[in-house]
Amino acid sequence: MRGKILNVEKATTKKMLDSEVPQTIVGSLGAGFGDSFNIEDCRYDKIIIFTDADADGYHIKSLLLTFFYRYMPDLIRKGYVYSAIPPLYRIIKSDNSSVYLADDAALRDYRQKHQNEKYTLNRFKGLGEMNPEQLREAAMDPKTRTLKRITIDDAEAAEEALNILMGSEVDKRREFIDANAFSVDLTSI
Repeated sequence: MRGKILNVEKATTKKMLDSEVPQTIVGSLGAGFGDSFNIEDCRYDKIIIFTDADADGYHIKSLLLTFFYRYMPDLIRKGYVYSAIPPLYRIIKSDNSSVYLADDAALRDYRQKHQNEKYTLNRFKGLGEMNPEQLREAAMDPKTRTLKRITIDDAEAAEEALNILMGSEVDKRREFIDANAFSVDLTSI
């Protein structure tokens, strides 16, 4: 999938079904949607949301979680939905081995523990900057990737944030942004 999925929080079911990305997801999973959703018909038992580690990536992840929460909540309730945690940094050690770090906190921790070590630091702007080997090693290989199982609480938090941030109540959005702009932890969703 490229780009952002339709904001299903504001869209009608008809508009959602007329949109390419939701159509593709519903068709790929093969289990229907809404009242006709049947998890027994789902073609997959693990659905992994994999987005860039930036604000756009978190927005896309929130939109997808809202879509699943609204139209296929059993996927979340039964533990089928995961979020891949893409690395933001790559440490290349002097022996040419690599360590991938998810965020700034992981980088600070690494620097504290390896103060006397020589290494090269790369920061990824997005998944498209990774070469195929790096992407496989950091994100696709089950032995080395980091996955977080999405819970219904995660989906509800994403849905609530989208409702505030993408909904029609401007005052509610402004209050939320004023109160949370400097304390939001986007890695938790």
